[in-house]
Amino acid sequence: MRSVTFKIDFVSKRKIYFTISIILMVLAIGSLLLQGLNLGIDFVSGSRLDIKFEKQVNLEKSRQVLENLGYKNPNARVGGPNQDILIFRVDKEISQPEKAKIIQKFNEAFKQKVSMQEQVVDPIIGRELAKNAIISVLIASAVIILYVTVRFEYRFAVAAIIALFHDALFTVGMFSILRLEVDIVFIAAVLTIIGYSINDTIVIFDRIRENMKRVKPTKWEELSKVVNESLLQTLTRSINTVLTVAFAALALFLLGGESIRNFSLALLLGLLSGAYSSIFLASQIWVGWKWRSLQKEKNRDQVVTE
Repeated sequence: MRSVTFKIDFVSKRKIYFTISIILMVLAIGSLLLQGLNLGIDFVSGSRLDIKFEKQVNLEKSRQVLENLGYKNPNARVGGPNQDILIFRVDKEISQPEKAKIIQKFNEAFKQKVSMQEQVVDPIIGRELAKNAIISVLIASAVIILYVTVRFEYRFAVAAIIALFHDALFTVGMFSILRLEVDIVFIAAVLTIIGYSINDTIVIFDRIRENMKRVKPTKWEELSKVVNESLLQTLTRSINTVLTVAFAALALFLLGGESIRNFSLALLLGLLSGAYSSIFLASQIWVGWKWRSLQKEKNRDQVVTE
């Protein structure tokens, strides 16, 4: 094994990492059960109106206009790079006369000309998109399990999938907690997160496998040393990779348009979670599992010898 210039005992603190992850997962699942997801127009039937103003939108006044039109507790928020778009969503299709009346009332209330764009999704399309999104994530996970099992071993594959599930659930849970809109672009972000996370995890696992061939540990101290030194040997690469992409995602979040803001945030959260799970979760799951397997093999060999 290549020498490292400093020592960090990752393995000895694995229970702390597991506790942190369990707390995060409980919060995410709790929010999903209690609040659910703020599904966008891509996944639920209805209409989304993007009302474009000449100046920055006054959200409270806009809500009042919508309430006067008969929309109680309107689902409305401000968007656009200049905060000049009112995004209004309802669970039904809005007729042409209704849209004309909405434009008229906003023109009168704000004394300026407003324009409108509409997106409509019926229930069948919404359900189909949701189903396809779930299937795409499941297929990606299945292919990852198959590849890692063939390339490494099944313990690596299961540990990698647990880490991926952790990253995806963390990102989805944060969107649930923050009540951010989940649309089809969000699914693209989750699939991107899976790709980056498994890449980092496989790099670490590959180094562990190489070092295992050289050392062939039989004691817990030897096995934990293999994992610690493998993590240290790949730590700089892991940090540099995630920071490079995270800076790009942060720039898109801060400077990009409204249409990719949630995508950028999901990507940023997932990248940070992926770096954490690759270093502090996947390898720690594997080392505990591997040690139990080595003990079972040792006990079996003793029984056969006797």
